[in-house]
Amino acid sequence: MAAHIATAMKPKNNNSNSNNNSNCCSNGYSSDVSNGSDNNSPSPPPSPPKPRLTPSLSQCRRRLRSKTKSFVRRENLGSGLNFRRNLRYLLLLPLLYISGLLMCVGPFSGFWGYASVPGSVYRSYENFQRLWDDIRLDNSSALQLSSVWKYKRRVKVQKPCPNSTARNHFSMYRTSIMESPGSSGYLIVDANGGLNQQRSAICNAVAVAGLLNAILVIPRFELNSVWRDPSQFGDIYDEEHFINNLKGYVNVVRELPEALMEIYDQNISNIPNFRVQAWATVNYYLGVVLPILRDQRVIRIAPFANRLTMNVPSHIQLLRCITNYKALKFSPPISSLAEKLVSRMIERSSMTGGKYVSVHLRFEQDMVAFSCCVYEEGEAEKLKMDSFREQEWKGKFKRKDRVIVPALNRIEGKCPLTPVEVGLMLRGMGFDNNTSIYIASGKIYQAEKHLAPLREMFPLLYTKESLAAPDELAPFEGHSSKLAALDYTVSLFSEVFVTTQGGNFPQFLMGHRRFLFNGHSKTIKPDKRKLVVLLQDMDISWKAFKDEMEVMLAESDRKGMMVPRVKKFNRKTSIYTYPLPECACLQGSNNSTFRLTKGANVLNSHHESTR
Repeated sequence: MAAHIATAMKPKNNNSNSNNNSNCCSNGYSSDVSNGSDNNSPSPPPSPPKPRLTPSLSQCRRRLRSKTKSFVRRENLGSGLNFRRNLRYLLLLPLLYISGLLMCVGPFSGFWGYASVPGSVYRSYENFQRLWDDIRLDNSSALQLSSVWKYKRRVKVQKPCPNSTARNHFSMYRTSIMESPGSSGYLIVDANGGLNQQRSAICNAVAVAGLLNAILVIPRFELNSVWRDPSQFGDIYDEEHFINNLKGYVNVVRELPEALMEIYDQNISNIPNFRVQAWATVNYYLGVVLPILRDQRVIRIAPFANRLTMNVPSHIQLLRCITNYKALKFSPPISSLAEKLVSRMIERSSMTGGKYVSVHLRFEQDMVAFSCCVYEEGEAEKLKMDSFREQEWKGKFKRKDRVIVPALNRIEGKCPLTPVEVGLMLRGMGFDNNTSIYIASGKIYQAEKHLAPLREMFPLLYTKESLAAPDELAPFEGHSSKLAALDYTVSLFSEVFVTTQGGNFPQFLMGHRRFLFNGHSKTIKPDKRKLVVLLQDMDISWKAFKDEMEVMLAESDRKGMMVPRVKKFNRKTSIYTYPLPECACLQGSNNSTFRLTKGANVLNSHHESTR
């Protein structure tokens, strides 16, 4: 049927038409025939020639009027035919699209055999059981963590580092945009989301404050319906450190002056919320937001995630760098426990010289439910996840316009990797069972069951719960951002970081590691579309799987290297994921944060404590 429709829609071309058109153009007539016959019909034979008579003036006028009326009739008829023909095609196109959609994702998907497409069915655990004997015996060709760094390139900064003259930049900039001395007013932002989405909002808020020459009030954190963490800025970050490190760039205060608070009945929430478009440009802030700020003296923007474009002037971009890598330091309770966890992880990695691998494992129940992927429990799991989705997202997944095809999600690499899939991948890449693995994650879905095969492949498997004593973790319970901060720090200083599902956490972490390692960080970002096909193949040998994993590792290494090589850097990627060259100015400076030396993991905090 689709082929028939496509054929019917194809425009037809006929040589006789082109001839007719050329003739019509010479005498001023339209190519459409007046009797409504099809354009492809052969033209009637010419009438026999008549003897020429000299017409009178009235005859010429009548003939001209007749031809004019005939021309109009033909034009109107031709237009009607074209309109009806185009209308027919316009009606057919939606039908064709809908039929194709139904074939792909509707009730006919089973008929088309979607479930038989390679990679569409989860069989990873079965494959693990089949290959386990070969995996257990294969521990000789181990990839040594000491030689895991394949690419070592120095980043070439393409312009003089502006760090030393940054304050002069801002002094000149403030003078140029201000009509009178002093600040433009106060900027209040509400950061939403989890730990690293809030981090993005904070960095952007500092950049906007610098752009508008505004005084920034310490950002407020919204209570997220998913994370449910009531923590505020001072619970996660060191406020004093934040304020002091931004002096000379952006003035930061903890609260509004009393005079302004009185206007709004001592409640910041009474300040009218100014809605800013996503990825707003510099011109938008200067042309729209700045005049309002000057007029009202205070402006509140909520929510504030992704409210500033990535492409901003270099001195504004530098504010993001200073904020992210210098001013934002975790609060003392978080930093203290994080240091202990890193030290303990290093101690437990003595067989590999104190080096370990961290894995960001997004296999929590909410992530499994949100992805709409199906694993090994079949209908029982589906019913359980349907109930969880309804409880957490209230009908979001039951909308008529939302089509859920788990097999398609898996083929497209949208399903979170399970622990056994991570284990198979890492063993295939050459990491042996002496490798220490740190799992950065929330509460794993059915943890005892799903972590068992990963622990068989990597006995040295740790989490923050296994590294810390219960009384050490007690103050962090119920605070997902604080727990994520612990995972962030331990992952930051791993020799290898493995990301299994997108999100702000791996994006920020990859960027932070690139910043520490001069452009390169050993990050394994698997090709999940390829991986699911391999893991469903019940005939693949362990050697063949290893060969594929070595290729995947090499490709991940190649993509993990980010050295901008353009003369003029036009920022289109996230500076939080790819911080160079703009943030290169801060490298090597005493920025009161953890740093990593070449030979071993050394913790340098503001106390200068080392392992």
